[in-house]
Amino acid sequence: MYRVGKEEVEAVKRVVDAKQFFKINDDLQETMHAEEEIRAKFGVDYALLMTSGHAALTSALISMGIGPGDEVIVPAYTYIATAMAVVCAGAMPVIAEVDETLTLCPIDTEKKITSHTKAIMPVHIQGFPCKMDAFVELAKKYNLFIIEDACQADGGAYMGKRLGTIGHAGALSFNGFKVISNGEGGALLTNDRSVFEKSLIYHDSSAVAFFGNQLSDVDTNVFCGTEYRANEISSAILRVQVQRLDGILADLRKNKKYIMDAVAPICKILPSNDIAGDCGTTLAIVFDSAEKADAFSKADGIGGTVPINTGKHVYCNWTPIMNKVGALNPLMDPFKMEANRDIVPDYKADMCPATLDLLSRVVYIPMDPDHTKEQLDNIIDSIKKALA
Repeated sequence: MYRVGKEEVEAVKRVVDAKQFFKINDDLQETMHAEEEIRAKFGVDYALLMTSGHAALTSALISMGIGPGDEVIVPAYTYIATAMAVVCAGAMPVIAEVDETLTLCPIDTEKKITSHTKAIMPVHIQGFPCKMDAFVELAKKYNLFIIEDACQADGGAYMGKRLGTIGHAGALSFNGFKVISNGEGGALLTNDRSVFEKSLIYHDSSAVAFFGNQLSDVDTNVFCGTEYRANEISSAILRVQVQRLDGILADLRKNKKYIMDAVAPICKILPSNDIAGDCGTTLAIVFDSAEKADAFSKADGIGGTVPINTGKHVYCNWTPIMNKVGALNPLMDPFKMEANRDIVPDYKADMCPATLDLLSRVVYIPMDPDHTKEQLDNIIDSIKKALA
């Protein structure tokens, strides 16, 4: 979370004073209004608030009928929740390399497509936009779904379109580490009525049919799902955060550009698929060896992170996935299901060498939308000294 203030406090107070915490009510209806405002901000027909980005990804997969016997391609560099969502749907995550932008590689993705592949899940990691036109072409060529994981890229864009709105569905996250936050939450975005209806039922099946008129215009028959329901307090906070979103992004991008312009002549900046749409949360500098990257990250004033060291964001650290343990009950474990018998991947720690190599040679420097010119100049001076 970058910015929070009295407006969020007043939003919470408004809900507490109304004594209406449940999302279905005849008073404030914060969740309903938050979904309306997200639809308008992102330019989509449907938005569903949920408890997390993982919930949104899982709901999208379920709504598309993806399950046992199916494969979904995910990048080797993303938070483990991306792959776990695939497993939660009963399908198999197929892990593909990232390219020089640290986002899913379209070339390796196409190599991994089989007759069992049902979807591609590009991840806009660190707010870096994926090369979405390439994935749109692959989806058309092979008749696949695209589910965008924009959980680290709230409000970012690719060629003028908000991330999460280009594929068949997209997921946002609003936990404490994201561009905007309501503590813990997420949203599913889509223009597909069928995806919306099925996700509506799946994400809140214990209440959607029994509270309010949520199914009044829904043709899909009710089925058993789960409970990823949002609440009025988190939705009220999110409404304020959505209003802050474009200002946060503008200042992040401005500050990142200021530093990039100053240091680009003396170092290699990670290439971008669309620098204008990049969220600006992270300046990434590429080195020709892991040793140089490690030394630079530890230099005075840098405060850098080498992404190979970020734990569950790197595929070889996805312990339950790599060990093929998909559920506590073995009869519910997709890795042991008969329908998946012939498509269980042969995961190996070194199976994506290009990804591991690049992740070890990049250093992330975090951006802050509220940095002053003096602070930015200090970062620039530190980078120059560390590179020297």
